[in-house]
Amino acid sequence: MTGQVMAAVAAPTADFSNDTWWIWVIKAVAILVFLLLSVLVAIWAERKVLGRMQTRPGPNVHGPFGLLQSLADAIKLLLKEDFSIRGADKVIYVLAPLIAVTSALLVMAVIPFGPEVSIFGVVTPLQLTDMPVAVLYILAITALGVYGIVLGGWASNSTYPLLGSVRSSAQVISYELAMGLSLVSVFLVSGSLSTSQIVSAQTEMWWCVALAPAFLVYLGSMVGEVNRLPFDLPEAEGELVAGHMVEYTSMKFAWFFLAEYINMFNVSAVATTLFLGGWHAPWPLAWIGDGVLNTGWWPVLWFVGKVWLCMFFMFWLRGTLLRFRYDQFMNFGWKVLIPVALVWLVAVAVVQGVRQFTDTDLRTMLMWIGGIFAVLMVIMLVWPEKKEDQEAAAEADRSDRPATPRTRDEVLPAETTFDPFAGGYPVPPRPGQKLPDSPRRRRREQERRKTVTATATRQAPEATKEGDDG
Repeated sequence: MTGQVMAAVAAPTADFSNDTWWIWVIKAVAILVFLLLSVLVAIWAERKVLGRMQTRPGPNVHGPFGLLQSLADAIKLLLKEDFSIRGADKVIYVLAPLIAVTSALLVMAVIPFGPEVSIFGVVTPLQLTDMPVAVLYILAITALGVYGIVLGGWASNSTYPLLGSVRSSAQVISYELAMGLSLVSVFLVSGSLSTSQIVSAQTEMWWCVALAPAFLVYLGSMVGEVNRLPFDLPEAEGELVAGHMVEYTSMKFAWFFLAEYINMFNVSAVATTLFLGGWHAPWPLAWIGDGVLNTGWWPVLWFVGKVWLCMFFMFWLRGTLLRFRYDQFMNFGWKVLIPVALVWLVAVAVVQGVRQFTDTDLRTMLMWIGGIFAVLMVIMLVWPEKKEDQEAAAEADRSDRPATPRTRDEVLPAETTFDPFAGGYPVPPRPGQKLPDSPRRRRREQERRKTVTATATRQAPEATKEGDDG
């Protein structure tokens, strides 16, 4: 192995030997306060960013620059009426949001915010804890968090929440695989699953540069993992009226809402730790004063700045892209992200095997391979469909459209029944088309006809009697 990988393997984990119980309490409370305050700021920042992108001011009434708007919304949720659904499973209905928010709060425990500092005279790393399999711990906790969504949708005893929870389970399975595969290449080149050691391995170069394809796969996976646009299918308000959260109110709804934003910070912190150098200063600043900006409390600033850069990326996506169709969403996960992550993982494993017998520089090899791989990914994503497929789709579209209207009857043609699932996914009806009657509607229509017939039968003798009396 080269010196860099040997240094990564031999780098000691964070030293917690000086920590006492009150240091643990201070760190845990600091992480909790950081997440809660960050969520309030993130809600305000997202609304501001979306407002600027959509040519409107965003929050600007409560407090300076609208900064108190998030606090007002939180108080409103706290004071709203809290009710339960009659047919819901009471225990699981209440337990589901607790699972979601608890899982979200546990991830930051192994994220390093900075190097060793002195807290009230005790030298300790800016990290609550670390372990040899810290990244596996993160993946396990994120996988556990989906149970809150799935159980919440199932326990609500309602159609839309159930559909949202089923979508969420499929989404997490799909994108958790791609995320895990994208992280394995980081383990291979860092020589460890410890978060502190992975950060130490990026002293010379961040893995987002050397492992660019894995970083791109992780970016796509992390957006899908936290149910954000364009992957917010479990809570698609245009289709499922908020999905798994439909039947929740007040603080139970707020817990789900809080868990979503905390998970955004979690995936951003993991991206920062594993790909963006962790708490290390950016390249121009890393060499100022012999690395003085990488010591003390300065690294906390760089870490938080990188996290917010990833948060802005998710805000930007929400203001730019439309929600995927479900088939597009599954195709992207299984046919693009997972194959790309697998091929890149094999390439990194081959590079690591070749380096066992040569002195080739790791960074140079990975940058060349990653550059070629990234170009192929872009070409694959933007490559147009086959011409015959486009012509067939255009011909089918033209055949479905009515001829150029000339009269009022042609403008409003007779309605025809069509199959909305003929193409494999549901599509809305066009002018002149109607959906087939649902079984529930047919039953209502039959009941209405029976009622009308029974009423007419009762009224017929009365009308005959009145005629005889006349």
